[in-house]
This record gives sequence, C-alpha cells and structure tokens, in this order.
Amino acid sequence: MRWALIGASRIASGYVIDAIRAQEGAEIQSVLSSDAERGAVFARDNAIPESFTDLEAQLADETVDAVYISTTNEKHHSQALAAIAAGKHVLCEKPLAMTLSDAVEMVEAARNNAVTFATNHHLRNAGSHLAIRDLISSGRIGKVLSARVFHAVHLPEHLRGWRINDASAGGGVIPDITVHDADTIRFHLAEDPVDVVAKAGTSGMGEGVEDSVMSVWSMPSGAMIQTHESFTHAFAGTGIEFHGTDGSIFARNVMTQEPVGEIRLVDTNGETQISFETHNLYHRALGLFCGAVRGTGSPSADGIDGIKSLAVAHAVREAAQSGSTVRVDYGGF
Repeated sequence: MRWALIGASRIASGYVIDAIRAQEGAEIQSVLSSDAERGAVFARDNAIPESFTDLEAQLADETVDAVYISTTNEKHHSQALAAIAAGKHVLCEKPLAMTLSDAVEMVEAARNNAVTFATNHHLRNAGSHLAIRDLISSGRIGKVLSARVFHAVHLPEHLRGWRINDASAGGGVIPDITVHDADTIRFHLAEDPVDVVAKAGTSGMGEGVEDSVMSVWSMPSGAMIQTHESFTHAFAGTGIEFHGTDGSIFARNVMTQEPVGEIRLVDTNGETQISFETHNLYHRALGLFCGAVRGTGSPSADGIDGIKSLAVAHAVREAAQSGSTVRVDYGGF
C-alpha cells in the first residue's frame, strides 16, 4: 500500500509514519504542506520522496492508495472529500470535521465511493484499554453504574499555537481531548451518551477558546459519566475508572499515546493488578486499517465512531455555553 500524508504534522512524524512503515509492503510517497519549505524539510527528514503544496496535484498520483490527514481541523472536510473523490482510502485525525453535517458527508462519501474511511482514535488501540473493555464485557464488575475520566494534562508549548488561540481552526480542549474521551467511553460501554451537562472556562492558557472543561453524561443504561479535560494541569496525571455492582476498575496514566500505565480491579476478592499487552498503539491501528482496505476486518475506529465522538464533543461545548442539559445529536447514526 502506498500512502500520501496530507499534513506535515508532529503526530505524523512522531507516530504515524513509523506505524505505516511497520506494515508489510507499505511505503510513503508524498507529503502535503501549505508551506513549501516546511514540506520539503519534512520530506527530507522523514525520507519521503515528494512534497506538495497543491492537494489536487498530490492526489493525481494514481500509485497512491491511501491518505493520512493530520492538518488543522477546519481542513479535514474538504481534504477528505477530495481524497475520496480520487479513490483513496482515508485515515483522518479526530475530530473529523468542524460540524456534524460535514463529518456525516465525509463518511457517506466514502461509503458511496467504496473506500475505507477511519478515524484515528488511538486510545482504543492501547493494550490497557483493550484489557479494561474485556473486564467490563466479561461481567467482572457487574452492571456499570458510573465512570470517571480524568484527562487534564499540561499542553506542551510546541503543541499550543492554534489549539489555544484559534477557534476557526478547531482550537480548544473540547475538540482536542473531550472527543477522545467520548470515543473511549463509547468503546468500553458499547453505548452512546444520551445527554450532557457541562462547565468550561480558561485557567491560564486559552486565548479565545476553552482550556478546561468538566461534564457529566447520561447513558442509555442509566450509568453516569464524569469527565475532566484540561490543557493546564501539569501534575494531575490521567486515568479512567469504572464502578459497577460487583467491582471497580481503577486505571492510571492510560490516557496517553504510549503503552504505559496500570490497572487495578477491586471486588469482593480484594485488589488485583491486571496485566495488559504493551504493543505500539499506532502499529495496531494501522494494521487494522490496512486489513480493512484488503477486505479483512474493520478499522479500530471507523467513520461512524468519528461522527459519534464529534457529536458528544459538540454537545459538551453547547452545554457549557448554554448552561443547559443538551441532548446529543448523532446526525441520524
């Protein structure tokens, strides 16, 4: 499979290029950047043969089978539609788009053009989260009553820029982190939030966008979900908890791109450390994506997963702005 990168991003250079090249027979042909010099340097540093500033010219390469989109959020929609029209399979960063209707259009276009479309939600590929899901689905904690996600981190300076000061590019902690937590909760509980309440604000980093948010979600099963996301918490640590009628799961430092952390199960038998696989999250995600392209299996997170995580994030932002309970609109999915 031959790839084109749409976006000369840090996540591409730090994680996805390696994951693509880890797949048998995969290679990267080109990268797109709006800055010709940046694109050329990125291509040179990452041993990519070509760099482009024009998307149409990049997509005209008929030897390219798939694209990875990691540009700023407001560009995903038009770039994905162009790639789909060119017959390319698409792996797109989250959130899929700025609006739910745009995300729906992307997924439907891929379906109509018979190309594989996936959302790069990395957390569901972690061995820790796979182990947590197995504990829940096997009934180890009984009926889930509640969950808590704490995903307040300190955004490194080199990742700030548009994330903290440009709403038009999709900045803010809600599209950056809450969208991941929405996907992770959906992955573990196999159900979609019904409605949300939320409070958001700035706590030292946001410049016109929120840098911190807390929200509570109601689930169809009756479970309640509490989440906290922030860009400004240097020492908080991250984690996720699930509390059920027969036990509780406590996972620490697992809301990350690295295969780290710990999981404890507490029930009537006491406390048990849960082991999990420590594979590379992105290698697994790209392996499943490539398998889906070949017709074997599905991506770890498909386009509908991307629509639904975006829908929850939009509801959280609306609830925070309005001070009201907001029902989640999934765009018909």
